[in-house]
Amino acid sequence: MNRSQRHLSRLANRRGPIHDLERIFDAVTEEAALNPAEREAFCRWALSSLLDNFKTHLMDRRIEIEKQIKAMGINVPNGTVNKDYHASFLLPEGLVSDVRVDGVEDLGLSLTTDGYDEYYLSGRPVKAGDFTLTLSFQTLAGAPRSSLKIPVAFNPDPRSLWRNIPTDPNIPYFKEDSATDYIRVEAGKDEAPRKDMVAASQRGRSHAREGKPRDDHFALDHCYESGWYIMAVADGAGSAKYSRKGSEVACNAAVAHCKSMLTDNPEFEKAIADYAADKEDAGKRTELTRMVIDIIYKGAVKAHEAVKKVAAANEEAKLRDFATTLMFAIAKKYDFGWFIASFWVGDGAICLFDMNSHTVKLLGTPDEGEFSGQTRFLTMPEIFHDKDVVSKRLKMTIVPDFTALFLMTDGVSDPMFETEKNLNDYDKWLHLWNKLNTGFPGDNIPGVDLSDDNEQSKNQLLRWLDFWSAGNHDDRTIAILY
Repeated sequence: MNRSQRHLSRLANRRGPIHDLERIFDAVTEEAALNPAEREAFCRWALSSLLDNFKTHLMDRRIEIEKQIKAMGINVPNGTVNKDYHASFLLPEGLVSDVRVDGVEDLGLSLTTDGYDEYYLSGRPVKAGDFTLTLSFQTLAGAPRSSLKIPVAFNPDPRSLWRNIPTDPNIPYFKEDSATDYIRVEAGKDEAPRKDMVAASQRGRSHAREGKPRDDHFALDHCYESGWYIMAVADGAGSAKYSRKGSEVACNAAVAHCKSMLTDNPEFEKAIADYAADKEDAGKRTELTRMVIDIIYKGAVKAHEAVKKVAAANEEAKLRDFATTLMFAIAKKYDFGWFIASFWVGDGAICLFDMNSHTVKLLGTPDEGEFSGQTRFLTMPEIFHDKDVVSKRLKMTIVPDFTALFLMTDGVSDPMFETEKNLNDYDKWLHLWNKLNTGFPGDNIPGVDLSDDNEQSKNQLLRWLDFWSAGNHDDRTIAILY
């Protein structure tokens, strides 16, 4: 190394940045005794050499960082349109800056970072398909931006793949694809608010995609003079071509019979009061049971007979073509509490749910058929030939109060409870109650306002029934006394 080179090295190695290259060149050229022409040529040569070396350095360093990042094997999982998406990946801390993923906004996503080396891709995808994300970043100041291709796929929202074909209004026993009802019960002067009733029924996606009718049905009634609430829910068998009519006839017949029996029936009212005063008295229980049989059990018989009559009037059909489940209940508030009696044949659920006492009372047991997925139907004659039909299917109870009396078909109970065992789990019913109130925000489905005097609750409940549950696309019907 000659004197000039040593001098340049000493200047370059001084602490602090070199701000005045001209000063350095002046010192070097002066010491080398260069004339003005040689000095200019040297400056051009030196700057050109330094720039070339600097560019080579940047390129080498950039390639080194790119290789390091590529070796990390960055990838992100696939997602589904309209479902929350979260992905994360790491980049070498301190080696990159200004990290971007181009085009993610158009897909409904955004990129964030923890401020160090981890980056998060999140949002709700809005487009279905296969995409290539471009991850770009800065390595060294002055170097071109580097990029990396990352493949990702977003599956269509399953709900968007289901067709919704209206039911042909010209089919026999046509039924609307959805139905709602709300009964507001006014309190008398100086009385606390009375419970109201709301119900909704929605054709399932499995029927909608083929343009088939809704098989479920419900009926509500309130006897204002006597104070009795009556509610019924039925699920027509999917394999029975006229079950939509069977469920309708069964609900209406059961409710009509109960209403006729509960109107001006002082003997029944007295039997309830007597039993409530002394539940240990076997005679009083027997008398009340006899009257409940006349109302509830015979209500089921009347429903069975009504379906048989409709079937007999159709020369091309048989009774099994109108197969349906049936559950119905009557309820009334007394000074000593609520009296409830019910009948249940088939699947689904009837339940008294009370948040104050943290209890649930299942008013019966879901029927299971001979094979998995089957159930029992009101139209099966053996239902009423069973010697234990009253004890198995008819229930009566007195409770101080309750939050809600639920009647629902399996289109609701299956996705909400999954197993028969869970129907006796208070936490599962609490979860259902909370879901009713909060809805399904992830699916943009609002909750149901189950407050007093809210007639809009029927429309809210119908919207709520559109919740998504993979593999559960049957008709959905629910009735609530609350």
